[in-house]
Amino acid sequence: MDRAKTETGGTGITMNTDLFNLAGRTAVVVGGTSGIGQAIALGLAAAGADVIATSRRLNEVKDTAAKIAALGRRTIGLQADVMDRESLQALHDAVLGSFGGADILVNSAGITQRVATLQCTEADWNRIIETNLTGTLRACQIFGRTMVQQGHGRIVNIASLATFVAFHEVAAYGASKAGVGSLTRSLAIEWAKDGVCVNAIAPGIFRTALNEELLDKTARGQELLMRTPMKRFGATDELVGAAIFLASEAASFVTGQILTVDGGYMASGVNQ
Repeated sequence: MDRAKTETGGTGITMNTDLFNLAGRTAVVVGGTSGIGQAIALGLAAAGADVIATSRRLNEVKDTAAKIAALGRRTIGLQADVMDRESLQALHDAVLGSFGGADILVNSAGITQRVATLQCTEADWNRIIETNLTGTLRACQIFGRTMVQQGHGRIVNIASLATFVAFHEVAAYGASKAGVGSLTRSLAIEWAKDGVCVNAIAPGIFRTALNEELLDKTARGQELLMRTPMKRFGATDELVGAAIFLASEAASFVTGQILTVDGGYMASGVNQ
């Protein structure tokens, strides 16, 4: 991967002037057609990357592809399902056929279910682990192989506050996201010598169409707000800067890290 241009000011300090410019890069965002994933996909496009945002829902794939094209970036509209390795492989092959390579992979596909652990069936447990953790592994294996062969790449996994702390009655989700954190670090040390940086973002509490009723109308939502020192929930576009950083040359010596974007949640002890 080419280094961004540098210049030297009057201080004699060499300064990189284009660290966050993703022009010429190709990014794939799995789970990139709604919520956090879509915000990141559009943010990477705004930063100059050609972006392929994919999910299981064709209408959302087409809608997001149109938004990426409207930003002047190249894209293709393809469905993929993290539960189906063949669909991810087909996505990979189509991206390489159209763009010649894959520089950035964001893994944002995920599901959750609130249920007391004693009532959680093995089928529900397996579905959540299979989607959130094994699905992330599949995409990392398929695109990571190409990145290793290229000698460069950026992988950004989406972890969670549940990577670090427990949330009531979502044990399967917490286990899956703790696994994503561990997988991120493991791949980072395996692939560091090959020029592939693997990091994760752990979002705090972000308002989306799927959770707004929970956040606004339940005691759980009130507790989440109380535990966030900024006293508000995040907007999905507030994750974009972290994603651009980890995908860019600015993070060329950053790997194996989990960057929390959480309004102070993880730093919080007593808030009053």
